[in-house]
Amino acid sequence: MPSAAEAVLASVLAAAGFGHVEATHLTGEAPDHGITSTAKRVEVRSVTDEFDPNLRILWQKPLTLPVFKLPEKARVFTRERWTGAPLAAGWREQDRILLWTATTLGEEGFERYPYLIQALGALGAAPLAEARDLWVFFDSSYRLRADPEFLAKRWRAGGVSALHVAAWHYWEADHQRDQYLRDLIEACHRNAILVYAWIEFPHVSERFWEEHPEWREKTGTLQDAHLDWRKLMNLLNKDCAAAVARGLDELTGRFDWDGLNLGELYFESLEGAASPARFTPFNEDVREAFKRAENVDPVALFDAKNASKLRLFLDFRAALAHRLQVEWLDRLVALKQTKPHLDLVLTHIDDRFDLSMRDKLGADAARLLPEAEKRGVTFLIEDPATVWHLGPERYAEIGRRYQPLTRKPGLLAIDLNIVERYQDVYPTKQQTGMEFLQLVHRAAVAFPRVALYFENSIAGVDWPWLAGAASAPRTLRVTGETVEIEAGRETALRWPGCARVNGQRWPAGDESRILLPEGRSVVENCEGPAGRILLDFNGRLIGVKETGSKLVIEYESKTRAIARTAKGTTLLPAGRNRVELDLED
Repeated sequence: MPSAAEAVLASVLAAAGFGHVEATHLTGEAPDHGITSTAKRVEVRSVTDEFDPNLRILWQKPLTLPVFKLPEKARVFTRERWTGAPLAAGWREQDRILLWTATTLGEEGFERYPYLIQALGALGAAPLAEARDLWVFFDSSYRLRADPEFLAKRWRAGGVSALHVAAWHYWEADHQRDQYLRDLIEACHRNAILVYAWIEFPHVSERFWEEHPEWREKTGTLQDAHLDWRKLMNLLNKDCAAAVARGLDELTGRFDWDGLNLGELYFESLEGAASPARFTPFNEDVREAFKRAENVDPVALFDAKNASKLRLFLDFRAALAHRLQVEWLDRLVALKQTKPHLDLVLTHIDDRFDLSMRDKLGADAARLLPEAEKRGVTFLIEDPATVWHLGPERYAEIGRRYQPLTRKPGLLAIDLNIVERYQDVYPTKQQTGMEFLQLVHRAAVAFPRVALYFENSIAGVDWPWLAGAASAPRTLRVTGETVEIEAGRETALRWPGCARVNGQRWPAGDESRILLPEGRSVVENCEGPAGRILLDFNGRLIGVKETGSKLVIEYESKTRAIARTAKGTTLLPAGRNRVELDLED
């Protein structure tokens, strides 16, 4: 049986796809390896790390430790902030990595040394298996000066298969903005990335808000509902809904989208009825409807004498949210008549793990999920802010709570919010390093699809390890020069030379990796050049083989698939298909 410390290290390695790495972890004094303690002592509370020297890293429980003397060959990664005393270091001895820390790693593996995976990478370790199916959210207001081609290459290298673009910036036609988005979509397609329009109703656009004050949503204090960044509109008003529907038609037709994502269509706010100034909806349509039903203006419910009817309003509000969600889902389904390849997604706050969400937002996943499944819509569960401080293990529990609600578990997905948290959290305010990678890994184990909000908030130091964390193969065994892998998703396997997969010479991959379909694969070396032809593929790859001057690909995809060869990229039809690509000029 491995020790508790060995088990933690094993989980750290597995969470980044490093399960095959030959590494020895040393803790504290290790004189056989030239590590000795001195008489000096230091209290450790704040630390600094080579991989982000400016990041504030705090240990929740300070420790008084000896100052250690390390061998000259050791590369120090982590130090006590004020004295520079070494806390984490490493070096290589032949084919083995020696990783040293002044203390144990902690129960989760990231409490004290968030960047151990980056340290292992600096010492030569690399993930063997990487995912290729991540989704990320994108807001162009954070990326106005960034080159779309550079971004697309970075995203794809990180395992991204789809970009969900903040579409409210493009609601109204504008030549310069529209050209930027067209360039971005083309760059993504060239790099085998799909692009979805991310819609945040009842926020429509800045200009729509300015031009239509008569349709603005109201809070419980009857003020215009400008809450955080969203400026909310009254979609229950027929004229407003008709104008928004026309705008959605135009937005869908103006760009070469691969899908549409209807996000967060319910009512504010996370503080619920306890904060009338942020509580919606209190537009005239809602107030009149509730007065007819219950003979009381909902604005009066904040008065203690009417508080007994608040429960009725919360249920009324949840029913309204459900009605709006179904109506707009049907509008999205109707748009598929003009663009049949469009994939549809519904992003919805979790209310199964945090049961308060129904009363706070009107969100009711149990009622809405069957409607999404009936329409073939992916149900993307958003991790609510109220649980961002909890550990990576929560994703298994969230997944478990949704299983009884779904008949099509393949349509479930999970959205991770990578942002600064308002709770007291350690060792960093925003998820990074090992905490971030464990979040991604646990989510990938629990759900068939993982989305990240948002691409700009992911630390640069984490991007190289993201795809490995998301791969989560069921089994991965290395025996000599043979690798056996059982994967629940398409996987890129690090393999620089000629590869034979399940007995077949394999033509899919680039110069350093091969692309494998989900399921079991046995990979072996073979003679001759690598012979990669299908350099990248975005879709559920079922089979691929070279036949003379043709490349035969069998695949399945909810939207268009993308194949990339030396001749360029090809957009392939949605559905389950068998296609032949001509390899000759």
